[in-house]
Amino acid sequence: LQLVESGGGLVQAGGSLTLSCVASGESLDNYAIGWFRQAPGKEREAVSVISRGGGTINYADAVRGRFTISRDNAKNTVLLQMNSLKPEDTAVYYCGAAEWAFMTPELMNYWGQGTQVTVSS
Repeated sequence: LQLVESGGGLVQAGGSLTLSCVASGESLDNYAIGWFRQAPGKEREAVSVISRGGGTINYADAVRGRFTISRDNAKNTVLLQMNSLKPEDTAVYYCGAAEWAFMTPELMNYWGQGTQVTVSS
């Protein structure tokens, strides 16, 4: 399974971005997908995860109510809609795949290369 993230960029505080995670090599519906982020000098942390069928979704407290995760298995794609962005959301965002919807980076089996999100104040 290969994962490729896109959609990052520079945005002002209060703005929005939509990140995409596109899978190839295998069918995405075999995997739960998580979005994680890593800021400079900090550990990778969970942002949101969605189960294989989309029936289970979890968010980190820091993003709940502002970010929305969704998936389209027919397109092998998982999206992360990010609204009301804050400077503290600045990080490299990664998507990861695992059998179950873990909010734990260490339990992901596959990773994309990441996409930079920078939020200016």
